[in-house]
Amino acid sequence: MEAVVFKNVKKQLGDFTLDIPKLAIRKGYITGFVGENGAGKTTTIKLILGMLMPSQGEIEVEGLNVSEKGEEIRQEIGYVGDPTGYPEESKLIDIKAMYAPFYKKWDDKLFDHYSKYFKLKLNNKYSQLSTGQKKQFALVMALSHRPSLIILDEPTAGLDPVVRNEILDVLMEHMQNDEVSIFYSTHITSDLEHAGDYIIYIKDGKIRMDVELAALTEEYCIVKAPKQLFDKEIQKEVLGYRLTQFGGEALMASRKKAEELFGREAKYMTPTIEDVMVLLADRGGMK
Repeated sequence: MEAVVFKNVKKQLGDFTLDIPKLAIRKGYITGFVGENGAGKTTTIKLILGMLMPSQGEIEVEGLNVSEKGEEIRQEIGYVGDPTGYPEESKLIDIKAMYAPFYKKWDDKLFDHYSKYFKLKLNNKYSQLSTGQKKQFALVMALSHRPSLIILDEPTAGLDPVVRNEILDVLMEHMQNDEVSIFYSTHITSDLEHAGDYIIYIKDGKIRMDVELAALTEEYCIVKAPKQLFDKEIQKEVLGYRLTQFGGEALMASRKKAEELFGREAKYMTPTIEDVMVLLADRGGMK
């Protein structure tokens, strides 16, 4: 069973259309979700959470239809994003007491374990927490009801590297102990390179890439070559390319194919997730 499945989903919001005929988020893995602002990441997440309903099509979470089984699904999803909705003037221990009864699988021992790991002072008010501590507390709350799916929406944005690594370490530890799936939307691509298993890239409301991270680093390649090599026939063969006055670079799904097309005049490199985002963002790049 997949953690999340989209079937012929469309969502119209003003002039924007999210159009996902087919998408499967793998169970038991960390799937990175990347794309430019306005590409459809937030709309996709809201559809999974049941905060929006699709204009057409179906979405299933753990085999349950989001439109029909919203209450059951909310038990299975842990969410970390902004805003959290936690009352600013309440103590952390009181926030826990307010939220815990709504979850059938709430685990006080797990809450205490991760609160101690992050050194959270539970008698402090939420308003007293730093930005990093607020994200840490939100993660503790999300993990403590033992969800099968964790959705992270920019969980490490604006945080220093130490706090970011602590959050990633907790996620990895939790995955070892619980069978969970993580859907991780972020602009900090280095986080995904450190911890991701799959990458989904969305642009203009459509999924443009859905690939295993290992395949991206082992099979895909970046080609850097003189500008004159990027003729119209080669442009049709690449996934994305960018031309400048100094030359060009392209993303290809096969290093072998790239070497056949570009030959010895080109340089070949392993792509990063950031490379993928840049080159898929605009197939023609700068002329």
